[in-house]
Amino acid sequence: MDFDVVVVGGGLVGASQALILAEAGMSVALIEAGQLGGNWTPARIDPRVSAITPASQALFESLGVWSAMAGRRISPYRLMEVWESEGTGRITFEAEALGVSALGHIVENGVMLAALGERLHTHPGVTLFEHATPQALSRDNGRTTLTLTEDRQLTAELVVAADGANSTTRALAGIRRREFATGQRAIVTTVHHRHDHHASARQCFLPTGPLAFLPLSPDGARHCSSIVWSCQIDEAHRLMALDDDAFQRALTHAFELPADDIEAIETRYDFSLVQHHARRYTADGVVLVGDAAHRLHPLAGQGVNLGLLDVAVLGEELERARQRGAPLADERILARYTRRRRGDNATMLMLMDAFRVGFGSRLPALRLLRNRGLALADAGGPLKDMMMRQAMGARDDLPGRLRACWPY
Repeated sequence: MDFDVVVVGGGLVGASQALILAEAGMSVALIEAGQLGGNWTPARIDPRVSAITPASQALFESLGVWSAMAGRRISPYRLMEVWESEGTGRITFEAEALGVSALGHIVENGVMLAALGERLHTHPGVTLFEHATPQALSRDNGRTTLTLTEDRQLTAELVVAADGANSTTRALAGIRRREFATGQRAIVTTVHHRHDHHASARQCFLPTGPLAFLPLSPDGARHCSSIVWSCQIDEAHRLMALDDDAFQRALTHAFELPADDIEAIETRYDFSLVQHHARRYTADGVVLVGDAAHRLHPLAGQGVNLGLLDVAVLGEELERARQRGAPLADERILARYTRRRRGDNATMLMLMDAFRVGFGSRLPALRLLRNRGLALADAGGPLKDMMMRQAMGARDDLPGRLRACWPY
């Protein structure tokens, strides 16, 4: 079977990439190892959540799926607060001060996947191959052939690798990556608590790593938050081994919550934190997006947003190529995509590593420096404005469809 583009990976990034290209009139094959769209239900809060920036919201708006997400369950956050547990440094960002209604939204990954899946299942430009994985890759006469399980073969001008951090497609294309071990694991779960979170996203830098509380929509009469607790590997194993009561006490103590605040904790999950960056974003007839190209520490919640910016930029470059009649895998087109995205992603990777190392040190001089730095940034001025622009996904070369649908 022959297509303009084959997208491998039906997660948030891959599903968005398939949809943006199909909307531009290209024939798209979407390969998903599991079931596209997942199995989200209103009765259960997905423990996997993302802090969606206005830039990512604009992408979803442009694809016609944001209203379907909002109709399920999303939670705006209007205040973002970050502080040092062993000091006085603190920085706060407020939507009201910026003249916007929200800094972003906390959205369950299952909600986004369900909305994207609904749209893709009915889109005439998309052919779905579920429960399939790539087995081989070859290039001949300007076409890439992808062999799937059960020896099915697809050909296309271009293959987009969106199959995650351990991308099989990246490996088949011979693209290597640089890995940066963090020495940490992340624990994620949903907590139900007595007191209102007031639509505030809060993160505390502990000596063992950052702990974030992300506001979720109320579950009945209870308030809910998703937590992401990044800590040293031994500490993560210790926390995961605790029973729910002991973990609740540890969480209450670490975040300095009122003793009666947490009422229930759902199932905990943990995963290793390894940053990586592909040595190149393209090979002959193959291009990387999202975690296949870069993966960073979750402390700033920017991983999926960077991936969605990849999607928007690649979509724009390929749409321009199609309008000019140029081959989609033209090296110059893919080089422009790389130039527009690689530097931004590399900068965020370096910043996250600097934050992780800087806030993980207990040296008194460094502790004093970071507390003063937070206080200085919170005082306002260009530094705080720049940090807020980055956090909201604003970029000087934002793709046209994102500028057209910018929510504020």
